[in-house]
Order: sequence, then structure tokens, then C-alpha cells
Amino acid sequence: MTIELADAKRPVADVAFPADGLRERLRAVLPRIAANAEKGEQDRRIPDENIALLKQVGFTRTFQPKRYGGLEMKVEDYGYCLLDLAEACGPTAWVGGLLAQHVHALALFSREMQDELWRDTPDALVASSVAPVGKSEDVPGGIRLSGKFGFSSGCDHGDWFLLGFTRPGLEGVAARHYAMVPRSDVTIVDDWFTEGLRATGSKTLLVDNVFVPEHRIEGIIPLNTGKAKGFGSNDSPIYNAAFGPHFSIGFAAVAIGMTRRLAHLYAEKAKSRIKVYTGFAATARAPTAMRLGRGAHGAAAALAFLAKDWRDIDARCESGVFPNARELSEWRTNQAFAVRLTIDAADALFEGSGGSAWFSSNEMQRLWRNIRMCGSHAGTDYDTCSEIYGRHLLGLELDPTL
Repeated sequence: MTIELADAKRPVADVAFPADGLRERLRAVLPRIAANAEKGEQDRRIPDENIALLKQVGFTRTFQPKRYGGLEMKVEDYGYCLLDLAEACGPTAWVGGLLAQHVHALALFSREMQDELWRDTPDALVASSVAPVGKSEDVPGGIRLSGKFGFSSGCDHGDWFLLGFTRPGLEGVAARHYAMVPRSDVTIVDDWFTEGLRATGSKTLLVDNVFVPEHRIEGIIPLNTGKAKGFGSNDSPIYNAAFGPHFSIGFAAVAIGMTRRLAHLYAEKAKSRIKVYTGFAATARAPTAMRLGRGAHGAAAALAFLAKDWRDIDARCESGVFPNARELSEWRTNQAFAVRLTIDAADALFEGSGGSAWFSSNEMQRLWRNIRMCGSHAGTDYDTCSEIYGRHLLGLELDPTL
């Protein structure tokens, strides 16, 4: 299945993809994406073909404004597409999800930034490194930005980069901000040598004294409170939203998709597995069925937990009212609990899969490693998230160090 992008000279609104057909278009290319999984593992980056396929079906433009050819999709509809992609290739879903989710934040940036990014290149991709590690100096018209930005998933495919830094805010207090920097101003350091999510290519970015004009800068507080420069510049209800929940939609969904795939492989293996020392079929022993039940239940419970949040986020967008503290706390922390469920499920499945599952040629060990690493992201660290939620339940103020 190939979907041609319209000629660049045509108005970008004319190349819009129909949102209601995305899942069908995506499923048509999933076998090709899945076939590249081992190549991604070996190359330590998502294959170019996979990114091209995601572009062709419109996946990377799910949250893009329609005037630039985007889909303006709801979170719940997008979430199930991401689950399908994660079952086919978890790392591609991790990277593709971030490339898609960044777009929602950028639709809240200044209209000038949006036009600069999408007017002539509506399928431009934006990778990120959002931890506020960059150093900035205020200069006329903007800032000078420098820094070493780690964990930039899919950076090899980025045309622009969304980078975190701090600058003085009210009363001189440092405040978190994001800067949009073109690829020409960024050096990619090939240092991504990991045991999990290896194919995501989450390398380090170097930026040295780069000028960033003010229209390419936005603060995290304005992005989360409806006060960003571009708030209201796009009509769809999906932009009546805080930055944080949309930005982090994908982490748990990717883990769930991979766990579902691991459960499928476990079941297929168990049906034909003979215990070599006893000669008995694996399915003759109760633990085989018990582990599959635990694994499938864990993935299903995580999805049910997450899907409720997806629906609630969409409902808040439709209402035009920003989420309250309880909702933000739950949406922030529920995804980490969902990942915790998938890790427990994956452990149960993998531990009962025998020695052959550990061979590097076996997809099961790759899935287990990748699921485990999903829980290592700052957004899915359950120690931090359980503390955030517990403090909320106790009526305590949010600790800014969290």
C-alpha cells in the first residue's frame, strides 16, 4: 500500500489524510515494518523504510493541524493505532509515537514557528531531548543555546529538535523551556549502545552557542496552562489541552503492545513445546497455562487502565476546560503503573519460556528486554510516580523536584 504525498506546490491542506482510515492504512504496512525489526536491532536505529512507511500512511501527522495536512486525531483513536504498531515492532512504535506526539506540542507554539516548520514541509519530523539540561543566554531577539542533550529517540530521522533548557522566570527563578532547533545546528553523537530498545537510536545531541529566536521558544508552564504563544491558533478541540498528557501518551501503549506480542509467541511456543528431560508436553503442566493467564491478564489490565485515561483526556479536550490537579496527577502516574503491570506480565511469560528463549535469534528475548527498558524512562519510573500520586492523595503540594 503506497500513499503518495501531494506536490509541494499545492496548498498543504489539500494533502490531508482521512483520520478515520489511519488504522487500516497502518495495518497494511505492519508486516513490512515487522520484517525490519532485526535490522533495527543491528543498526541501533529505526530503518529508514519504517519511517517512510509511517509517513506514507499519515501516522506521524496524527496530531498535526488540518491546515498543514494533519489528521487532528483524538487520543483514544491514536492509542489503538500505536498499540498495533507496537505489536509489530516496539522500537518503531516508541520512535514513531514520539515523532507523532511532539506535533501536538508544536501546534501550541507560535503561529510563526508552525508556519516555519510545516508550511513548505508538512511532513517534517521533530525529535527531542526535553530534560532541561541546556544552558541559555538571553540575547536580543532570543537566546544563545548550548548543551549536551541525551536520549534523543529517533534523532537520525529528525528534521528539527525540541530541546529542554532553563532560563530565568518570574522573580529570577529558573523556569523550564523548550527550544526548536533545526538539524543544521545539531551534531548527533553515536553513543547509543544498550541492551533494551536498542533500535530506537536514542543518541546524544550537541548544540554549541546556537541562536534561537523567541518565536521558536515556549515555556512548559504556558504549554500546560493554555497560555502558550500559539494557544487558540488551531480550532480543533484536541488543542484545548495541556502539553504533558499528550506528550507522554505512548510510553505505556508501546509496552502493552509488546507484551501482547510476547503472550502470543509464548502461546505458540507452548503448544508445540516438549520438556526435554521428561518428554511431557508443556501444555500438560499447569504452570504453562497459569503463566499465560498471568501475562494476558497483565496486558489486558494495563490497557483497560490506560484506555480510560485516553477517553478522559479526549473528554476534557471536547469540554474546553483544562484538566484539574487530580486528573493531571492520575494521567501522569497511571501510565507508569500500566508499564509496571506489563513488566510483571512479561517476566511471568519469559521466565516460563525455557532456555531457547534466550538465544539472540529469538524474538522473545528482544521483546522482554525492550519491555523492561520501557520502565526505565523518566516518565514511567514508578518509584517517582507512586510518590507523586501518594502526595496528591495526602493533599500535599506537588514537590517540584519530582
